[in-house]
Amino acid sequence: MQKNDPYAALRFREFNIFLIMRFAMVFAWSMQFVVIEWEVYSITKDPLSLGIIGLMEVIPAVSLALFAGHIVDQNEKKGLLIKCLLAFSVISFGLFLLTWPEVVSNWSSDLILYSIYFLVFLGGFIRAFLGPTIFSLFALIVPKKIYPNAATWSSSVWQMGVVLGPALAGFAINWIGVHWSLCLVFAFSLIALISLSFISKKPILNPKIGENVFKSLKEGIKFVYSTKVILGAITLDMIAVLFGGAVALLPVFAQDILHVGSEGFGILRASPAVGALLIMFTSAYFPLNKNAGMKLLAAIFGFGICIIVFGLSSWFWISVVALFLSGVTDGISMIIRQTILQLKTPDHMRGRVASVNSMFVGSSNELGAFESGLTAKLMGTVRAVVFGGVMTLITVLMTGTFFPKLRKLDLRKDIEEHEKK
Repeated sequence: MQKNDPYAALRFREFNIFLIMRFAMVFAWSMQFVVIEWEVYSITKDPLSLGIIGLMEVIPAVSLALFAGHIVDQNEKKGLLIKCLLAFSVISFGLFLLTWPEVVSNWSSDLILYSIYFLVFLGGFIRAFLGPTIFSLFALIVPKKIYPNAATWSSSVWQMGVVLGPALAGFAINWIGVHWSLCLVFAFSLIALISLSFISKKPILNPKIGENVFKSLKEGIKFVYSTKVILGAITLDMIAVLFGGAVALLPVFAQDILHVGSEGFGILRASPAVGALLIMFTSAYFPLNKNAGMKLLAAIFGFGICIIVFGLSSWFWISVVALFLSGVTDGISMIIRQTILQLKTPDHMRGRVASVNSMFVGSSNELGAFESGLTAKLMGTVRAVVFGGVMTLITVLMTGTFFPKLRKLDLRKDIEEHEKK
């Protein structure tokens, strides 16, 4: 195998299946979140309601995150992931029914709204297990020496799903309506489930099966805290996503500020996807491992600038370009952060480390949606987005100052060590 083979990970059959499964899952989840955002805002016309959606999901996700990591480390990964995907499919079907006029024709708007919130809340429990399980399964599918290349492809596919899902959601709402858009979400959840069936069961590598749960959780938290590179990377990304969550307010921009309707909403949502696709293809050929720390800081700083420009723009196409560049910078930071986590985390602790990561980063999207909705309610939509971008810039400067190991991080030595194993 060539040292710089950009397709090294893709030469493993199960990894390709894993990518299909991960894309379908992330695509479905992201598309569903956006369709529900549109429906809820159409019902309430209140930006705070968009924040409540995120809050409903993040409360159970954060509350269970550490315990979920312990359970993932103690159990076989494929079986656990099957249960997660089955539960998500049930929730997707429930949301499909809630937007079917023949089913809810006699329901009040409040009852429909609260039912949507309830299903999103249940989804938060699944979210707590989903991220750590996928992260742990990934490490059992490919050899350690190609983790960096596999992390690039996996992160890129995740990024594609997380932006293409919302992009298609915007267009689908315009083309086929909310109800049938959610039917499409349900279909992709089934694709993920079927794909997973072609991956074999993997061994449990944890030497401490049956370990006391609180001792296990303490060990996971201690590892993350003592590994400053991991702590700095996930802290940086959490704050950036938390305050840079302008996309949560896109329904407001599309309907009330830029006045471009559902079709323009789809274009706005698609813009980060194009940026993410660009990064997916280029990063496989031009790895981001050299001076990775500085590249991570620069990418998130650029992300903050893009958010500020988007917030201040009253021209549709300037907003589109700003979101495109936010997709580029966000894609770079995601690939670097995932590579750091895969290289620095021991096999027997992947579930717990991924759970801590999900508390910091995975749930910050929903917390960011709540923060954006709340600040938009208090200070206005445009000021809320600009405030978020400014806070992102401040966070990058502070992280670069207080985490010098992250600033000086170069992943080439870690990669060479894994290639020797």
